[in-house]
Amino acid sequence: MNSTNDDEAVLRGVLDPWKAAVDAHEPEEVARLFTEDAIFQGLHPYSVGRKGIAEYYDSQPLGMVAQFEIVETRRYADDLVLGYLDTEFTFTDRPPVDVKLAVLVQREADGWSIAHYQVSRLRPL
Repeated sequence: MNSTNDDEAVLRGVLDPWKAAVDAHEPEEVARLFTEDAIFQGLHPYSVGRKGIAEYYDSQPLGMVAQFEIVETRRYADDLVLGYLDTEFTFTDRPPVDVKLAVLVQREADGWSIAHYQVSRLRPL
């Protein structure tokens, strides 16, 4: 079985380009990092597939920047890695949004891609 460091490297191999594309407001580039049939749940209604992902990120304001920290990883199969992240989205004109992000990345013929993306906005009890 692979180590946690290997799993973090797999996640960073997908999430670092995701962050770069989000920060540059390049929705099509963001969408290319996902599988063709990815399940995507941001803070709006969910979608399936790259078209919905590109539309979601295209609707985000210019200047939005993402920061993330990998909190936990799990490798459920040789070609599946789960990541749980603390993520902050900052904006030019409003307060930041802190969320928890779970991603399932899947190895495909041309590398790793995000197959499932789930954002949770936790509120204090």
